[in-house]
Amino acid sequence: MVFSLSYEEYFDSLKMPEITLMNLVSWVAATAMIFGGVVPFIPQYMDIQRTKNAEGFSLFVCLTLLIANILRIMFWFGKHFELPLLAQSIIMTGTMMLMVRLCVNIKHKSEIISSKPRYFMDSKHWEGHGGSSHTLLDFDLDYFWKWTDFLSYVEFMATFTVAVGMLTYLLLDFTVYIETIGFLAVFAEAMLGAPQFYRNYQNKSTVGMSKKMVGFWTMGDIFKTIYFILRSSPAQFWICGMLQVSIDISIFVQVYMYRHHPPAKVIKSARS
Repeated sequence: MVFSLSYEEYFDSLKMPEITLMNLVSWVAATAMIFGGVVPFIPQYMDIQRTKNAEGFSLFVCLTLLIANILRIMFWFGKHFELPLLAQSIIMTGTMMLMVRLCVNIKHKSEIISSKPRYFMDSKHWEGHGGSSHTLLDFDLDYFWKWTDFLSYVEFMATFTVAVGMLTYLLLDFTVYIETIGFLAVFAEAMLGAPQFYRNYQNKSTVGMSKKMVGFWTMGDIFKTIYFILRSSPAQFWICGMLQVSIDISIFVQVYMYRHHPPAKVIKSARS
């Protein structure tokens, strides 16, 4: 109890931890882990705002990171890992929702001819026909993660979070389940660059994609993989970190291969 201690003993217990070189390195590394994942998206965010064009950036990158980080947060409840990694997941989730909001708004404003509205649960369709509610049966797989309003993305992520949260609560004592969502979390994050790689392949161009973003990805993933190994993190973390680095390098290969290629949409418009 605090009241049983003298004032001197109480204030001694509140002393700051000893500042050593190793402690400083550890604090810097932890801070880098928490905020480092967000940094690569700053140049991409600024590029989209400056050019008013989000065509070169794949929104599925945001989906991949949202799924990965929500699963990682759920994994923490079953198997505690370092708090900096948990904090990173929370901050990254918010950052990805901001990226989605920006891209949806930019695409909506840049349309010359408005496209047909698409919603996760098509609430506007029900309202237009006199209905007052909507269900998950309205879900249109053909337009998954290609909705035209930001609320649809919020609805989907809220649905996913609640569903996985309930399942985790029920199966919290099952080691196989906990280890599985841990693996799925890091594997999904390892595939972060895959949607962008595929988008570049479709366009036969990397125009609109921030090279700085991919450069930060690569440096961050190398740092993160080394951090996982040195901190003896679960094997899923550093194995998938190596996979992530290899995908980053593959995107840079695309930058070199498509350096003289105009975007596919430019080619199509020139032929029409």
